[in-house]
Amino acid sequence: MTLWFVPFLTSMLTTGAPAWGVTLAVEGTRFTLDGQPTFLLGFSYYGALGAPEGFIRQDLEDLRALGFNWLRVWATWSAFANDVSAVDTGGQPRRPFLDRLLALVSQAGTRGMVVDVTLSRGQSLPTQAAHLQAVETLAQALRPHRNVYIDLANERDVRDARYVSPEELGELRARIRAIDPDRLVTASSGLLGEVGDFLTTTGIDFISPHRGRYAGSPGETEQATREYLQRLNEAGHPMPVHYQEPFRRDYSEWQPTTADFLTDLRGAVLGGAAGWCFHNGSPKGSDEARPRRSFDLRPEEGRLIDQLDLAERQVVQQARAQLGT
Repeated sequence: MTLWFVPFLTSMLTTGAPAWGVTLAVEGTRFTLDGQPTFLLGFSYYGALGAPEGFIRQDLEDLRALGFNWLRVWATWSAFANDVSAVDTGGQPRRPFLDRLLALVSQAGTRGMVVDVTLSRGQSLPTQAAHLQAVETLAQALRPHRNVYIDLANERDVRDARYVSPEELGELRARIRAIDPDRLVTASSGLLGEVGDFLTTTGIDFISPHRGRYAGSPGETEQATREYLQRLNEAGHPMPVHYQEPFRRDYSEWQPTTADFLTDLRGAVLGGAAGWCFHNGSPKGSDEARPRRSFDLRPEEGRLIDQLDLAERQVVQQARAQLGT
């Protein structure tokens, strides 16, 4: 047993209440932490379940000191011939990675940080039955931890293996609610299509639209956010707009600069968004290219902070100043 699993065991020996950490909730169009309205400033940490405990501890300490208070990790992550998924293709627990997820959630909780736990339909979860079992596995395991929300299906509206219908999302949401009625959930999307009927059917608690990856995107974020909020209000479903996956470097010919990231973040804040993520990942189109950043955090790759390039380091150093607090 590794030392970083000890906090989880301590939690499970309590009466069921979280032993430490913060409680995430929604109040209108904002998130709250322990009842206080809080903007979620986060970072992609997708492959964290393959990282050494020391990497995670230091990354969390460094990024928390810079003002970051949430992170996104995948429970179904397999990249570069390294599967670190917390559930198997049938949705059952997959150890040691489920234990590592719980330990990561505990480490984040002690620092007042929120964790986005993301699932994706496709090779990792090929059927609705497997997906239902996966959300049941996670809902049971994460129940003591109130600093977590679940993304039921990454980019669920893309018409390929990722697609999950509104009716299926409603079933997934109901399975979680039966186990943990207060657990917040979302379902990230590439486009925000139908609003009223979709939100009624799925029962999600906030929307997580993924932003465009082109040069004009940062300058559009403020107005796009206002439009999202207006549509939600008109549909009778006011809720947070949470940007958990904007653009990133090394994705296309457009290479966003430090200023692009900060403009995007500032636009999200001014437009009334509830959260924004510093997204990062490996160069698209080559498994050999580096840095892989959050997509591969094994010892030989290095921890996230050390894999960031100069522009990205400037982003994490200057992000907090864009919040205007």
